[in-house]
Amino acid sequence: MKRALLLTAMIAGTTLLSGCSDNEVGDVSLGVFTTKDIKLNVLSDPLVPGVTCHIASIEADLDFSDPSDSSISCRQTGEITPEMIAAIDRSKSGEVVFKKSKSVFFKTMKIRRIYDPESQTLMYVSYSTKETSGSYKHSLSTVPLWGTKAYQMPIAPAQPQ
Repeated sequence: MKRALLLTAMIAGTTLLSGCSDNEVGDVSLGVFTTKDIKLNVLSDPLVPGVTCHIASIEADLDFSDPSDSSISCRQTGEITPEMIAAIDRSKSGEVVFKKSKSVFFKTMKIRRIYDPESQTLMYVSYSTKETSGSYKHSLSTVPLWGTKAYQMPIAPAQPQ
């Protein structure tokens, strides 16, 4: 009885922690003899809605913890303006734009946006907050601002006369 109550509390905690603003757009079964599936989610950047990211990660229906592996692919799918870029965190550590619980033991998958001002590129890194097999699993995708309203032409150095 005590074990069943603990299990119910853990599952309920995972459900509460996983409430996120992404939408599942695909579900790939890994086979008949497993409870694990590859979940495909779509995420629109809240401050740069012209960027859409697709995230693939494995979810295990009957386990206390999902695998840490994930992949991310982000693309420009709409307008990106200078005002949007001005509104984002431009520090070297960027900001978390999405997080999802992957375990009842405090493992989280996060998506962080970091801006590279030199190449005028938005970088989106997906990572796990728990070390797994000696590694923090992560994946990177970039969205260059070239061709958008937010792109700033580099100033050419003055020519000697």
